[in-house]
Amino acid sequence: MSFEVRDRDLLGRIGRLRTRSGMIETPALMPVVNPVEQPIPPREMKDRFNCQILITNAYIIKRRFGEEALKVGVHGLLDYDGVVMTDSGGYQVLVYGDVEVSPEEILEYQEALGSDIAVILDYPTGWGVSRRRAEWTVEVTLRRAEEAIERIKGSEALWVGPVQGGGYLDLVEYSAKRLAALPFQIYALGSPTQVMERYLFPFLVDMIMAARRNLPPDRPFHLFGAGHPFMFALAVALGCDLFDSAAYALYARDDRYLLPYGTRRLEELGYLPCSCPVCRGRDVEDLREMPRVMRRRFLAEHNLYVSMAEVDRVKQAMREGTLWELLEVRCRSHPALTSALRHLTKYRDDLERGAPSFKGRGLFYYDSASLSRPEVTRHRKRLLQNYRPPPEADTLLLLPAPGRRPYNSAPECRRLLRRLGDTLGEGRRRVHVCFYAPPFGVTPLELSETYPLSQFEISLPPDAGTLDYVAEQVGDYLSTGQYRRVFLQDDPGTYGDRLRRACERACEEVGAQLLPSPGTAPWSPKAIDWLMRRLREALFDPDPSPRCFRTQSSR
Repeated sequence: MSFEVRDRDLLGRIGRLRTRSGMIETPALMPVVNPVEQPIPPREMKDRFNCQILITNAYIIKRRFGEEALKVGVHGLLDYDGVVMTDSGGYQVLVYGDVEVSPEEILEYQEALGSDIAVILDYPTGWGVSRRRAEWTVEVTLRRAEEAIERIKGSEALWVGPVQGGGYLDLVEYSAKRLAALPFQIYALGSPTQVMERYLFPFLVDMIMAARRNLPPDRPFHLFGAGHPFMFALAVALGCDLFDSAAYALYARDDRYLLPYGTRRLEELGYLPCSCPVCRGRDVEDLREMPRVMRRRFLAEHNLYVSMAEVDRVKQAMREGTLWELLEVRCRSHPALTSALRHLTKYRDDLERGAPSFKGRGLFYYDSASLSRPEVTRHRKRLLQNYRPPPEADTLLLLPAPGRRPYNSAPECRRLLRRLGDTLGEGRRRVHVCFYAPPFGVTPLELSETYPLSQFEISLPPDAGTLDYVAEQVGDYLSTGQYRRVFLQDDPGTYGDRLRRACERACEEVGAQLLPSPGTAPWSPKAIDWLMRRLREALFDPDPSPRCFRTQSSR
């Protein structure tokens, strides 16, 4: 197997996966093709929709066509010359409880069919089962996986090892760790369909991450039954390289019209809000008056166009370094997805490790949900772990960020620096100037032009969660104990007392002296004059404990 990662953003990868029928680019959507009933012929999927890979069911093929299918192979049976993945019947096990085929038989049948990617016969855990049942399904799947390894040695197909565990995250982790020790070319998360059907997207995030953290990062990761295109950005951002969906056909059967941000029933539509080839030149009345078979074909084609276009949109966002922006847009389309977006805070370190350091463009910050952005996490980690202020500096001058970026080029900042030089002379070296502002918190003056500290746009005013984060980050920075004294120019009109309280706690913890704020508007001439007088007293007054030094607020 060859899997080459060519680009990445968050945990998503644009890669090239080599199979015996050709190369495919990931992330890739595999439309589910029923070998018996096909609303869109597979050949048209490739020619008209640029679908380079699809998935079908080897168990259904075996039951319906038996040995006859082996004569033409799965590609001939479907009349499709792209890459074909076959499932083994695991979904039928989930729905019906069992299948009339042994694990060994379905392995051999998929190999004989000429499948490019094949799945062992796992035993899906499902949702809402007892822990004892879940443990049993995990052990059965692992035993079948271990037994399959000897049988598939030398196979030209890429074999998939499914992770089970369902609603028990510790079992998902255990299953992933055990499977990671087996040489499967692709790994997959089983049993997520019922989680998605219930819109439990925060838990889906936990399931994906429980598996993804414990599997080899150099192998593709498949999400079974990804479903609706409005969640593709989330799946890719969490590291899913392959996902299958039958939604294009199932929704068409129920007269449902897919959109990148939701679903509409046919009776709800007054227009066809889509630019795909099947929607242009028609109106919604034409669609309603079609015979049922024609209408189903029309909706299936539209739904597939929308799904394939969303995959390309996700890949383009990764290429541009804007996957987070697309993720926020898509996750605002449903409250459950918005909950999943906020839930990413739990995995901010994982997202930061997977994302590139520089993307060549600025970033957008919307509200506290954006605090999970890798850039925000990375700045905080580097500031606390790697950064050291100038060695002569024992006094911190902490100011609200000026209105212009980069901060060191703002007129008010230039005036301040001149006043510091005029007032303190050589003592200026002892004063370290830093700014605080959402979303990054503390920004040292000398780093203000460093990406992305000046290359961002933020919606104003900041929400409470963002202000809390800034105060917390400022407190963490002061807790490093790098300064003897701190001059804080507070901004209570924006932050209330949260920033002052964070500074008081941190200074008390490390024994630093916190001076009272000027009590006037930030950056006003009065505030600057006050700061200059206090700085001069602090640095040149022979009394080591002048009255202006306080560890509590001057209120």
